Amino acid sequence: MRRLTGIAVSPGIVVGRAVLLKQNPLVIRFPIGTDRVEEEIARLEEARDRSRRQLHQIKARVANGPGAELSYLFEAQLLMIDDPMLVARARDLIASERVNAEWAVQHAFEDLSRIFDGVEDAYLRERKGDVADVVGRLRMNLGRGRGRGLELFRDVDAASVLIADELTPSMAVQVDWQKILGFASDTGSRTHHTAILARSLHVPAVVGLGQASQAVKPGVMVIIDGTAGEIVIDPPAGMVEAVRTRVAAVSGLAGARTSARLPASTETADGTPIGLQANIELPDDIATARAYGARGIGLFRSEFLLAMTPADTLTEDIQYEAYRTLVAGMAPGVVTVRTFDVEEDQLLAWPRSGGVGDRSGGRAPGPSRGPMGLRAIRLSLDRRDVFKNQLRALLRASRHGRLRIIFPFVSGVEELREARAFLVEAAEELRARGEAPAALPPVGVMIEIPSAAITADVLAREADFFSIGTNDLIQYLLAVDRTDARVSHLYEPLHPAVLRTLRMIVRAAARHHLPVSLCGEMASDPAVLPLLVGMGLTDFSMSPAALPLARQVIGGLRLADARRLVARVMRLTTGAEIERYLARARGGMPARPVSPGSESGTGGSGDDE
Repeated sequence: MRRLTGIAVSPGIVVGRAVLLKQNPLVIRFPIGTDRVEEEIARLEEARDRSRRQLHQIKARVANGPGAELSYLFEAQLLMIDDPMLVARARDLIASERVNAEWAVQHAFEDLSRIFDGVEDAYLRERKGDVADVVGRLRMNLGRGRGRGLELFRDVDAASVLIADELTPSMAVQVDWQKILGFASDTGSRTHHTAILARSLHVPAVVGLGQASQAVKPGVMVIIDGTAGEIVIDPPAGMVEAVRTRVAAVSGLAGARTSARLPASTETADGTPIGLQANIELPDDIATARAYGARGIGLFRSEFLLAMTPADTLTEDIQYEAYRTLVAGMAPGVVTVRTFDVEEDQLLAWPRSGGVGDRSGGRAPGPSRGPMGLRAIRLSLDRRDVFKNQLRALLRASRHGRLRIIFPFVSGVEELREARAFLVEAAEELRARGEAPAALPPVGVMIEIPSAAITADVLAREADFFSIGTNDLIQYLLAVDRTDARVSHLYEPLHPAVLRTLRMIVRAAARHHLPVSLCGEMASDPAVLPLLVGMGLTDFSMSPAALPLARQVIGGLRLADARRLVARVMRLTTGAEIERYLARARGGMPARPVSPGSESGTGGSGDDE
């Protein structure tokens, strides 16, 4: 058995035998005679025509299926294939250097890559992946169409998982997802178009694994945990069975997920009401959240708007339309929008004004310092122009339903006060335009930094609600970078320090009668959920697909039993002891079948809560 940790981009767990896909073969350069130049150029043009036809077919297929809103990806690729910097450049190279078409296309792509690498805007820089997708298609078609599209998956057994060095968007939409249950890849990011497509299709996925395509042999059993962000290669039979049991339970519940057949509210067996909401990333995810029975949106990750639209074109009006769609679409349920949780380089294209709205005074941005640098609320307070733009859009949208605003990565009360002051200023600006809402929406704090957790009693006096982001909180409490394979086994959601901190936050909120929810995927674990309820948490937000199982667990739970569970667990001294205890309490089902640290551990989730 071997574990690899990557980036969780689409939640859920699947298990199956591996199918390998490698799209980056070596490209060989060889000279051609002068008499073959025209023939080679004709071969290139033929490959371009074939690629163009395929892209039109893919675009039509996407437009008529799940994830239809992503068909624009292939409109962009159709433009790229006619870009003079690509095929025309390759044609010139064939003529001037008398080389084969494959090498000429690759050389043209490398020239384009250097241009993309020099672009400051992160959104535009990531579009290099789309060009690579087009180039890969051209190369494939230069090979006379060998191994094209769906033909690759025609003979694949059902219940397989796909392991790729890279899974491009155009290849992803050709996959038969009835056979390929999930995928993992060496490259990628949460904002890569394939990751967005995977979430749209509800396909569990992990990317950025580095060398998964080399470590996995065809036919070997692989577990893909798109929630914890890891894969397990050649797991023991017991772990496979545990995962299959869990998947079957979730699938069975999902079969009855139509909102019309779900109860209007969720409560424990002894009548304690529990709020279940959804974490989503795009306005179009509202339909999915409703289908799985979400009564509200506990977390809308607004930064994903930046993944869909270049930062400098994400105007107040465009944001307003997105937030209005959310709020109106979820009415009468509440929608909680997290202000941008991004690092500085994701706003580089948004020019610094250096004026009143920009605290930086127009200075150049510094180098990225990673997740503990200038990010989230720190960046918003530094980029006042960007922040005010977002706040005005949110305030305008709040007139269309129930909206709450939550600030991420708050470390203390000063940041909350400063952020609130900006909200008031934004409202005054709207009032001058005659667009202000009647009242300011509730303002909350993401509790995800140890300093915020420790001062929760202070923050509770000035916030309107808390939302606990367990993924980051666990990471920073335990000082564990989950993406570092050398220490990822130390990431323990059930570490006594984590549980004591959660209880401390809940108690601080209760003393001030402050609503508190938990939006990390920790709550989606059926073995852990009773523990959280026993601590006093009554509101949870999680991936929509996790809601049916959570509803079932809560319906069979008595509050008195949950409190006794907490009392017993709090006497245990290690995460492993707690994990085993919860597994027994759950009738043997492991808390989370795939996780760092143990064969049946309790992995984390996502990368931002």
